[in-house]
Amino acid sequence: MNAYLSIIAYPRIDPVIFQLGPIGLRWYGVAYVVGLVIGYVLLKRMIRANALRMSPAQLDEMICWLAIGMICGGRLGWWIFYHHNIYAREPWYELFAVWHGGMSFHGGLAGVVLAAGLYSAVHRTPFWNLTDCISLVAPVGLFFGRIANFINAELVGRPTSLPWGILFPGDSTPRHPSQIYEALLEGPILMLLLWTSHRRRGRMDGHTATTFLVWYGLFRFVVEFTREPDSQLGFIAFEWLTMGQLLSVVIAFVALTSWVVIRNFHSQHHEKEHFQPSLGQS
Repeated sequence: MNAYLSIIAYPRIDPVIFQLGPIGLRWYGVAYVVGLVIGYVLLKRMIRANALRMSPAQLDEMICWLAIGMICGGRLGWWIFYHHNIYAREPWYELFAVWHGGMSFHGGLAGVVLAAGLYSAVHRTPFWNLTDCISLVAPVGLFFGRIANFINAELVGRPTSLPWGILFPGDSTPRHPSQIYEALLEGPILMLLLWTSHRRRGRMDGHTATTFLVWYGLFRFVVEFTREPDSQLGFIAFEWLTMGQLLSVVIAFVALTSWVVIRNFHSQHHEKEHFQPSLGQS
C-alpha cells in the first residue's frame, strides 16, 4: 500500500516564458523586475507622503544603485557561501558564469545595504530612513522570488507524508513546498508585521529595518527545517544546521545589536533635548 495517501502533482510550468534564438525570458528574471517595479512605485508613494526623505529624482538614481548591489551581492554571496568548487584550479570562473545560475539572498542583502550606505554617503540622504522604507517594500520582491523558485522546481523541500506534499518533476517522493512556505512568510505575512510595527513606532529611524532582519532570520531559520539542504554542502554542523540557517542567525544577531545601539542613541538624544535649558532664560 502506498504510504502517501494524498499528494499534489506539480503544476508543470515552463521556467522559460518564451525563447527567441539564444535569448530567453525566464520567470525568475521577471520576478526580479516585477519586485523592483512594485518596490519603486511604493517608494515613490512614500516620498509623496513625506515618509521617505529624498526627491523623486534621487529615487530614480538610487533604484539603479540598489539593483546593481542586489545582483552583484547575490552572485558573490552564492560564490562565497554555496559554491563547492571555490578552491578549484579556476575558482573565479563560476563567479562570472552567471548563465549557470546561483544567487544568495544573504549576499544580495549585503549588496543592497552596501549600495544604500554608499548612496547615502554620496548624496547625504538619511541611511536609516532609507533602509526602513526599503524594508517595508522588500517582502514584495521576496514573495515573487520564491514563487519563481517554485516554478523552476528548485530549492525543493524535504520528503513529507503531509497531504499537501508536492511530487516535483523527476522525483518519486512527495516533498514540502518549502518555496511556498517562504513566499507566504517572507511576503505578505512579513509585510503585514512590518507595516503594523512601523505605524505603531512612528519615525524612529532604524527600527523597521532591524525588525525586518530579525523576522526574516526567524522565518528562514524555521522554514529551512522543511527545505532540502544544498546538495553541494549538506548539513554544515550538528547534522541539522544548514548554511541558510547559520547566515540567518548571523543577520538576526547583527540586527538585534544594531537595534539596541539605535534605541540607546534615540534615548540619549531625547534626554538631551528634554533637559537642555532654553537660551535667554535665567
